[in-house]
Amino acid sequence: MVDFNRFTLANGLRVLVHEDDTTPMAVLNILYDVGARDEEEGKTGFAHLFEHLMFGGSVNIPVYDEPLQRVGGENNAFTSNDITNYYITLPATNIETAFWLESDRMLSLAFSEKSLETQRNVVCEEFKQRYLNQPYGDVWLKLRPLAYKKHAYRWATIGQDLAQIENASMDDVKAFFKKHYNPQNAIMVVGGNVKTEEIKLLAEKWFSPIPAGDKYVRDLVQEPAQTEARKETVTANVPLNAFFLAFKMAARRDADYQVYDLLSDVLSQGQSSRLYNSLLKDQQLFSDIHAYITSSLDEGLFVVEGKLSEGVTMEAAEKAVWAELDKIATEEVSQVELTKVKNKSESIMVFAEMSLLDKAMNLAYYELLGDANGLNTEIQKYLAVDAAKLLQVAKKTFVREQCSTLYYLTSENA
Repeated sequence: MVDFNRFTLANGLRVLVHEDDTTPMAVLNILYDVGARDEEEGKTGFAHLFEHLMFGGSVNIPVYDEPLQRVGGENNAFTSNDITNYYITLPATNIETAFWLESDRMLSLAFSEKSLETQRNVVCEEFKQRYLNQPYGDVWLKLRPLAYKKHAYRWATIGQDLAQIENASMDDVKAFFKKHYNPQNAIMVVGGNVKTEEIKLLAEKWFSPIPAGDKYVRDLVQEPAQTEARKETVTANVPLNAFFLAFKMAARRDADYQVYDLLSDVLSQGQSSRLYNSLLKDQQLFSDIHAYITSSLDEGLFVVEGKLSEGVTMEAAEKAVWAELDKIATEEVSQVELTKVKNKSESIMVFAEMSLLDKAMNLAYYELLGDANGLNTEIQKYLAVDAAKLLQVAKKTFVREQCSTLYYLTSENA
């Protein structure tokens, strides 16, 4: 159970406080309700570029990291298709430094050409290293536009291509900041050896003067139902043939979300899971195989990804995977299997509650979903899933006409 208090400033900033006097540390986490799905076609990669720009100095603080290091603090951030999240950990006695830093960059970034140029280069290098020059690195650059035809999940967080980041102008960047980086589009969580009344005073002092900004109303084009199988083949300099099967799955707030999560675990969680046991261990068709979900706020993807063993044909491997998917869509899973994956989910959630930073990030995320207390009731949703529900969801999901398949072949197969 993660306890918290909640209040909202007049400018719309939601603040949650988790008091924990067993640690000398504190965390300040700010989640901005903006991700790659909020970009427009032709100007993608902005949410991620912005994550980098946020460390390029603000109006009153030219170098973000220096004051933080002086008080023993650390910081980082991440961007997804749905959110951008920034966090600071530091000794609780120095918590006001975190308020000062975060409020100044929410108020206004420095927006210097030098900072933009520097961060643009950093992101372009990341694009090349992680996505273009790494085996299988561009999978999501290929798989997303194959699976999504209308929704803004068509592109990865890094963006559609390098040119869009290279061509990002100062005007584009300022407009993006104005639209998304304001108090009413943010959720702040402070956790650790702090008191709610103290945090209220600091929040009022540092964040209240920031204008609320215009309310961003999200109006995304929804993805139409897929009615025919899609396939694409890529050939590249990779060590093994691989394939990726992608099926649409429930959005994060949907009642079936936990069912999909458990389905992926039955198929792929650990060495006693179905795909591992049958396809890797017994039939030795794969050197590596996984099933996982994207956990997207809108309709997400359920992905089965496998790297083939030497000498195994794509046809044989794919046929074997479909045999497992057909099986889980026609026969109920055993009580033993279901209990095992539920226990695993429960232990993962309990473990996540041990870290102060995880608690802060999770509280912010569940508040975005609708109520931070969802963090405390989430496991009940998993425990309530029965075998009949798993079967029902598998049956409607694992349909050939609703599958997007990406074949990734080694150069020698060309």
